[in-house]
Amino acid sequence: MRILLVEDNRELSDWLGRLLRKSRYVVDCVHDGADADAALSTQHYDVIILDMGLPQMSGLEVLQRFRSRRGLTPVIILTANDAVTSRIAGLDAGADDYLVKPFDPDELEARIRAQLRRRQNDKTLRVVFGTLELETNTRQFLLAGDALSLTQREHAVLETLILASGRVVSKAALSETVFGLDDDASSNAIEIYVHRVRKKLEGRGVAIGTLRGLGYALRRQDA
Repeated sequence: MRILLVEDNRELSDWLGRLLRKSRYVVDCVHDGADADAALSTQHYDVIILDMGLPQMSGLEVLQRFRSRRGLTPVIILTANDAVTSRIAGLDAGADDYLVKPFDPDELEARIRAQLRRRQNDKTLRVVFGTLELETNTRQFLLAGDALSLTQREHAVLETLILASGRVVSKAALSETVFGLDDDASSNAIEIYVHRVRKKLEGRGVAIGTLRGLGYALRRQDA
């Protein structure tokens, strides 16, 4: 899962970025409205965390411009302004949720998970594909009932594929969910991570299939 964090307070941004990466999210951090608008014009994100008080372009304008381009990604607003009129303006501009500073990071993560479930039109706490399960609250994978140990990028690969429910995910789309803007990924990096995940799934009822020229998809295997 890839998150865009837009926060001009560098200390807060660095702290939140570290916490979210520990929870196995891929996080891009930008610090002003113009950079946020540019990132949203060229990149795909699963959730946007957007501060309202930004230099160069306000968070409200960033949000309005994003929605005017038919951007559908869930947006959680962060703000120090608790005024009702401010909340109404953000929600009317297309925000999906609102969190007032200071906030508990656990609450922010819970709100992120809620937005991801809402985007998938799914209120359940598990996503199941054959013998593979993803517990959405903990983001822990189980394979045939056993916890599956994955690195952050391996987790990103498998999470993207299981949420696609067997549909094909292109190499480019998979790369977008695994690598952030600052990552220096080689041309064959996705193949490397897909290979590593394949090895961990081997012989357990689920495999990653390759559709040449199209991408990757989860496939059930007979015991």
